[in-house]
Amino acid sequence: MNIQHIYIIGAKNCGAYGGYETFLEKLTEYHQENPQLKYHIAWKGTEKKEFYYHNAHCFQINVPDIGHAQAIYYDVAALNFCIKDIKKHKIKTPIVYILAYRIGPFAAYYRNKIHKLGGRVYVNPDGHEWLRAKWSPLIRKYWKLSEELMVKHADLLICDSKNIETYVRNTYSKYKPDTTFIAYGAELSLSKLADKDNKIINWYLKNGLEKKNYYLAVGRFVPENSFEIMIREFMASNSKRNFAIITTSNNKFLAELEDRLHFKKDKRIKFVGTVYDSELLKKIRENAYAYLHGHTVGGTNPSLIEALGSTDLNLLIDVGFNQEVAEDTALYWSSDIDDLRKLIDKVDAMSIESIHELGKKAKKRVADAYTWEYIGYKYEQLFLENIK
Repeated sequence: MNIQHIYIIGAKNCGAYGGYETFLEKLTEYHQENPQLKYHIAWKGTEKKEFYYHNAHCFQINVPDIGHAQAIYYDVAALNFCIKDIKKHKIKTPIVYILAYRIGPFAAYYRNKIHKLGGRVYVNPDGHEWLRAKWSPLIRKYWKLSEELMVKHADLLICDSKNIETYVRNTYSKYKPDTTFIAYGAELSLSKLADKDNKIINWYLKNGLEKKNYYLAVGRFVPENSFEIMIREFMASNSKRNFAIITTSNNKFLAELEDRLHFKKDKRIKFVGTVYDSELLKKIRENAYAYLHGHTVGGTNPSLIEALGSTDLNLLIDVGFNQEVAEDTALYWSSDIDDLRKLIDKVDAMSIESIHELGKKAKKRVADAYTWEYIGYKYEQLFLENIK
């Protein structure tokens, strides 16, 4: 029996808080009993050790504290390990799957090395990293160059968004990139927590919230996720409900928003920190009155699919990525002043029946195109093509 070896680098590990990490958790979980697929996965750690997780061979890469260059160092060190391991075990036709566009200047060098070993290089684009506001102009130039070089030297680009796939094909048509579309996934199962579970009750008590009496946003606390617009518009709304924001820490950005919006004067605006317990987070989504999604940069966003699978009423910023995923199962708003405010005031008075109807459509959308079982099947088909 032929075995396809797949080396995956670019995620911190399997299962941590993040899109790529969740992807690897689910990919290895769904394929752990498949005798034809053998995964080798880089983990960011402090030790140089190897172990097994979901039957995948995992190898830790110790990354020094060198600022923004850490991610580049991590990918390069992981690639070096992959090449050494492929040679050591005389692995034929390996696939090296690189998550994100971080190492463009090194892409040709490593592609050539992997090709000499009979392997192929696959790349998963991570949205438009060069558009993120947190980067300086110089770093943005690096990301844009790195994107171009990764596209140029990849054997295949696996895009989790049709919008991203179209962008790659149109922007870099001179390289004739080979692309395919496989989306990100989500779970449709309900949270294992009951409404009276102490975990959810204590979380509500701690944050001054109640079931179906809060709007919710989940995502990294960065400008391109539209937090300023969402907070500004919610403050201007007449809603008596709260706005709970589950996000990462960014004190600089928080201070800037307070200076501009003075949101601390509005008791409805509640920054509630992060939630790493997946069952608790799922319950928080299920019990939200509505989900606000402001992500403007990236492909298929994990938090959006998870919201569609859990929350009945979803209000999304109107960009191509979000339209592609949710279609007519959500309501849309723009960055214009008063647009989201009007939508919040409108949906605040929506009937329960109308909200439930949207929720049913959203869950069907996820069930039809975004379940992890389906995504796992698509990856299995793709990877096994290499050994037919």
